[in-house]
Amino acid sequence: MLKEFKEFIMRGNVVDLAVGIIIGGAFGKIITSLVGDVLMPPLGKLMGNMDFSGLFINLSGTPYPSLAAAKAAGAATINYGLFINTVIDFIIVGAAIFILIKQVNRLKKPVEVAPPSTKACPYCLSNVPLKATRCFACTSELKSA
Repeated sequence: MLKEFKEFIMRGNVVDLAVGIIIGGAFGKIITSLVGDVLMPPLGKLMGNMDFSGLFINLSGTPYPSLAAAKAAGAATINYGLFINTVIDFIIVGAAIFILIKQVNRLKKPVEVAPPSTKACPYCLSNVPLKATRCFACTSELKSA
């Protein structure tokens, strides 16, 4: 059982998956920082000094000056500003991954397609070698290509 487990772990796709998850997590943190610390402050400034992360709907009857105060008091809130940040974060992560995969695929060598080695018999549709002059299945005479 230990040997089978070692073979399972050492297979390329399991190791690749683990590396992908680790790098993806780190990449996600970078993008989250990019959105929260670099993109959202100027976007909020353009929209009249608005801080998206502070936008919330208070479901309790008591007014609170900020989301932090509402959370500290244990009030029920709908944090739609944080949701907006998360959506923007997701869009940027998706776009960055799309661009990265597109570039990696561009760098890959195109797979050369092997020329066909058979042709279809026009009478019985069996596959016969290209150089064949007679079909092995129906014995019809084939035209040379």
